[in-house]
Amino acid sequence: MLDKHLDKILNQALEFARENKHEYITIEHIFYCLLLEESIEEIITSCYGDVGHLKSNLKKYFKKNYKLVDKGNYEPFETIALSRTIDRMVNHVRSAHKNQAKIEDLLVAIMDEEHSYSCHLLSNQDISKLDILEAITNLKTPHLDPEKKDKKQDSLSIYTRDLIGEAKDKKIDPLIGREQEVSRMIQILCRRKKNNPLLVGEPGVGKTAIVEGLALMVSEKKVPKVLENVSIYALDIGSLLAGTKYRGDFEKRLKKIINELEKIENSIIFIDEIHTIVGAGSTSGGSMDLSNLLKPSLASGKIRCIGATTYMEYRNFLDKDKALSRRFAKIDVDEPSLEDTYKILLGLKEHYEKHHDIKYPNEVLKASVNLAKKYLQDRFLPDSAIDLIDELGASFRLLDKKKSKATMADLENTLARVANIPSRQVSSNDTALLKDLQSKLKSEVFGQNEAIEELCKSIKRSRAGLANPNSPIGVFLFAGPTGVGKTEVSKSLARNLAVNFERFDMSEYMEKHALSRLIGAPPGYVGFEDGGQLTKSIRKHPYSVLLLDEIEKAHGDLINVLLQVFDNATLTDNNGEKTDFRNVIIIMTSNLGAKETNQVGFQKDSSFRANEAIKDFFSPEFINRLDKIVHFKPLSNSIMLNVVQKMINELQNQLKEKNITIKITQKAKQYLAKKGYSDTLGARVMARVIGDELKTPLSDEILFGNLKKGGVVKIGIKNDKLIFKYE
Repeated sequence: MLDKHLDKILNQALEFARENKHEYITIEHIFYCLLLEESIEEIITSCYGDVGHLKSNLKKYFKKNYKLVDKGNYEPFETIALSRTIDRMVNHVRSAHKNQAKIEDLLVAIMDEEHSYSCHLLSNQDISKLDILEAITNLKTPHLDPEKKDKKQDSLSIYTRDLIGEAKDKKIDPLIGREQEVSRMIQILCRRKKNNPLLVGEPGVGKTAIVEGLALMVSEKKVPKVLENVSIYALDIGSLLAGTKYRGDFEKRLKKIINELEKIENSIIFIDEIHTIVGAGSTSGGSMDLSNLLKPSLASGKIRCIGATTYMEYRNFLDKDKALSRRFAKIDVDEPSLEDTYKILLGLKEHYEKHHDIKYPNEVLKASVNLAKKYLQDRFLPDSAIDLIDELGASFRLLDKKKSKATMADLENTLARVANIPSRQVSSNDTALLKDLQSKLKSEVFGQNEAIEELCKSIKRSRAGLANPNSPIGVFLFAGPTGVGKTEVSKSLARNLAVNFERFDMSEYMEKHALSRLIGAPPGYVGFEDGGQLTKSIRKHPYSVLLLDEIEKAHGDLINVLLQVFDNATLTDNNGEKTDFRNVIIIMTSNLGAKETNQVGFQKDSSFRANEAIKDFFSPEFINRLDKIVHFKPLSNSIMLNVVQKMINELQNQLKEKNITIKITQKAKQYLAKKGYSDTLGARVMARVIGDELKTPLSDEILFGNLKKGGVVKIGIKNDKLIFKYE
């Protein structure tokens, strides 16, 4: 059952007790003899224990506490604790289905005798049973490399990355720009106390890259002399937490890292996503978390720490822990401009070309910045643009394309896949879209040519760079009767510009408290952390057509809030986050003056009276911030014929799959045009009329009658009723 090595240890312990004239053979005799073994010494050393210190303490313990026997020939008695330990070892070996017990099994069994002096000595050196088990598992070879015994930074190699080493090995990409942030970080690191920079910015703006850039500068001796010999270690919190099953394991690991960092002169620890240290490693039992363990070292200045987190996480975690946040100096890392992002891509160009074995023309890189900003709205520059060119290169490698240069078409197709939008909507050239915008809008919305022309003029003026750069692209008030195409023009505009369309019905915001739904609830109220519907929507889709339907029904306080958006293209929600409206087209619709506008034939006079009604209702500061009040005319009979034809074309497209063709007479169209228009409801009635007059009779024939297998249906009119003939 016992292997030869273990049997030898037990005999050595017995002989040691006999030579020293001890009355009993105890666990301490066994433990002392185990410490003489090289393999056990390796296990204790790997747990950061001091074997020499353990041996000297055991000798003192023997001398002070063990009674000597004067008899000549005698055998030391085995203590009950030792018998219990050996029995425990044997039972463990049997339950593990092992053939023989080894010296490591005996060491583990000793760790279960918590009241023994041997356990007490190991506990003083922060060595637990779990540490012993992990060391035995990790040390599978019989002898460890002698260098490992003297390795003092082993915790750092396990739980951190040496950024300076990685920089010297060329494993870190160069940092382009960010001179102001790096300079501020170096200044904070040179302070005597509280020399801990905290980088705060949105995800993907380059916080980690700034720290890696500092490591690269240190490795190339491009920093002030005081920082030339610093070491920067990036902490891996996931590895630090992994396997910490028992209370105290996590704290022990972290304390070892802190102790090792304090011994290394000019050491800096970098904690990415530093908000995760709040609560990390804590349990319901009340053990300390990582942040509380770090605070004393940060306050004393023994180690320096660089942290990185987002604004949301900073507000939710760090800002609430004032004792932790005051030990850091905050550095805001803003999203780089389009021009700065382009410079970053130029700097990284060589690395990605080498990796993907293709060439990125400069115009492709510039377009990738603009497209990433426009279509990858939930991401931030430069991360979104870098990911886009990386994805473009990966697509070449996967398809095994024998092509040396990426093109604009390749970039647009890649973006369409990444953003999950139709490729026809992706365009790196906005001028092409603007050139045909007016004609496309007129072909989709009938009878409002003047309104569409005024709208297109303002948009082109803005896109040409002749409008205020710190205002929305356009702020328009669409005035006119209901059902004449105000909402349809807005939808068509978004569709043709290939941007997001967002509609808010202002009748839902008639009460003052409803304002919180748009910009977020005040602190302390339910939903405070969720933010507002409007701010969230624009933050997610910065390129949008925003429709505020029936603006006159909104509460006055909401209109006052919108004034800052019209003026500065910025809206601050109740969380303190700013939303950028510079790439938004804001359209408001109103029925004010609709009665005057409905008087067909007196357009100029009715527009004037409609303007007067709008001026009477809205404040001067509201009207002065509008780019244009666009008046929509009532629809004439000829225009209604175009609307009928458009809806019939849509119906024909639906029936094409069923192999059905519609032929309709001009008189039948005029009948539908007359019946589908109302002075009070406009063309909204047309959809119901087409449904009742055409779709309902056709559906019966498709399901049960003449059109079950397809065919041609001719639609005419007789006695003021539609008639259908099937062929």
